[in-house]
Amino acid sequence: MLSVVIPLYNEARRLRAGLHGARELQRLCPDPVELVLVDDGSTDATLAVARAEAPPHTRILAEPHRGKGGALAAGVRAATGDRLLLTDVDWSVGPAEALRLLDVPGDVILAVREGAGARRLGEPLRRHLVGRAFNALVKLAVVAGHEDTQCGCKLLKRRAAQDIFARLTVDGWAFDVELVVVAHVLGLDLRELPVTWRYQPDTRLSLGADGLQMARDVLHIRRRLDRGAYRMPRADQAAGSSTASTKDAL
Repeated sequence: MLSVVIPLYNEARRLRAGLHGARELQRLCPDPVELVLVDDGSTDATLAVARAEAPPHTRILAEPHRGKGGALAAGVRAATGDRLLLTDVDWSVGPAEALRLLDVPGDVILAVREGAGARRLGEPLRRHLVGRAFNALVKLAVVAGHEDTQCGCKLLKRRAAQDIFARLTVDGWAFDVELVVVAHVLGLDLRELPVTWRYQPDTRLSLGADGLQMARDVLHIRRRLDRGAYRMPRADQAAGSSTASTKDAL
């Protein structure tokens, strides 16, 4: 079974369209699909709309507001599928495009907006330039070799997702960077798939305040790397069992 985990924060206005995308993915996917909607402490009618209009086989979680990373962590803990697709309610990577990740072998598959075959549709120049600057910081400070960590669409095997999210500490937008870093530290098979991505103007990301916090979070990740914090065993392995194999991939 495939679990599709979608974080929600004040999405009452566009949730119905998002649920339409989820139904389309369920229709196209050859495997059974479990939908996990995680309300991240919304102050509008998001939770009510989700409960009233979500399709069958949907799990709905009401969480306190922590940020996208925190919401996805809760969704990963609740998901029961063999593979977990983490994506956004606006379907910037459309349902059919997201399902292409199922054909890529590996523990962690990143949809990326860079590389041969990738397309960015409708992205404002300013947002693109800020994104490239952030990527330069990521490559300089924590992990080289990735031109895009922030696409918002990822596929993880269940065990890989559990091992990674047990170690994540960033609840905000930069959780994607930490996810990639931890995947490398644990020696997981991480692949990329260039996709078609469509900019959605009603984004929840503020280039100013959120961008500054993301930079701080990257530095926080660097400090944890320097301390070897990501090599610590999961809580359920700490009492004498061996840790996951690791390698120096950074």
